[in-house]
Amino acid sequence: MRVELDEPRCVASGQCVMAAPEVFDQRDEDGIAFLLDETPGADVLDGVREAVAVCPAAAIRLVER
Repeated sequence: MRVELDEPRCVASGQCVMAAPEVFDQRDEDGIAFLLDETPGADVLDGVREAVAVCPAAAIRLVER
């Protein structure tokens, strides 16, 4: 699986970081999320799925390779 994050759509809510801190972080200057790991392991996919579900901007996608 591959994670895609549409940074321009991000509203800096931080929900993704709370759901999957191994995969997402936020920039200090504006809070916009960025990816730490575009292809996370199976052990964190539940958190990534939660991040996709709770993102208020629908800026995250999980893509099957």
